[in-house]
Amino acid sequence: MNQPAGHPRVETGKVGVLLVNLGTPDAPDARSVRRYLAEFLSDRRVVEIPPLIWQPILRGAVLTTRPKKSAHAYAQVWTENGSPLAAITAAQAAKLQERLGETVTVSHAMRYGKPEIGVALQALMDAGCNRILLAPLYPQYSAATTATVVDKAADKLRTMRWQPALRTLPAYYDDPRYIDALAADLGAQLMQPGISPEVLLLSFHGMPQRTLELGDPYHCHCRKTARLLEAKLGRPDLRIVTTFQSRFGRAKWLEPATDVVLVDEARRGTKRLAIAAPGFSADCLETLEELAIRGRETFLEAGGEEFTTLVCLNDREPGMAMLEALVRRELAGWV
Repeated sequence: MNQPAGHPRVETGKVGVLLVNLGTPDAPDARSVRRYLAEFLSDRRVVEIPPLIWQPILRGAVLTTRPKKSAHAYAQVWTENGSPLAAITAAQAAKLQERLGETVTVSHAMRYGKPEIGVALQALMDAGCNRILLAPLYPQYSAATTATVVDKAADKLRTMRWQPALRTLPAYYDDPRYIDALAADLGAQLMQPGISPEVLLLSFHGMPQRTLELGDPYHCHCRKTARLLEAKLGRPDLRIVTTFQSRFGRAKWLEPATDVVLVDEARRGTKRLAIAAPGFSADCLETLEELAIRGRETFLEAGGEEFTTLVCLNDREPGMAMLEALVRRELAGWV
């Protein structure tokens, strides 16, 4: 059948992969941070307080005081390529593209801020990708992370007359490939000259205790990751402790808290401590400023002597090999 005259050319039949991470402000200034926090903290999955109660607090106390403090923190880790999280996620996408070849189109987006998920999905569809793997880069599932990425993708799908077929990368908290990658990468870092910690803290991003009580599996996923990683590392000389960071507000959060444990360890006589953040797929504000800068200060001021921050998997070989394997598995039948 001949194509009707004037019919627009349509690209189709291709496969896309969209890597998604949390997000970042556009710049390390109060205005950009305020805009980013307004979007992030207005997500009903992130803050589950009823909007009639929460929005006046957010628009009042939070957005008038926190942006300036957060902008200062971002300024300490900002690079010539911009936000570390944005730069590393872009690098991960580029390297994954190289590994997968021309049969797949790889892109990336942020849940909050830019590049936007909806814009990235549309760009993949316009490029002919009518089958797309949505890949949230959160090893441990939480409604406040993985689920909100799916929510945002669904918001875009609602506006599309011709929707792509969509798959979602499952949480991979206990996947052998993930545990192996962590063990290989962290193990190599721990073997560097001059590093001999007595204690290794595995610090995961915190969540309100209420999320666990409501059925969110995040706490259990973090604990299992830590347990499997400790076994895989095979370091009986190293005491490994699991903690949770980034508490916010007055509600009870998952414990033990990273900042509290840093003080306790120093006061009980621990002199050499290393800290890793296995729940983060890329280094970001929470690892580079909260742990590497403020965590160090907390430990040393409490009496510790040596503090080592281990970097995330980022776009190095162990992490990229793991990501390629997970993505290829989920693309089975499409590629």
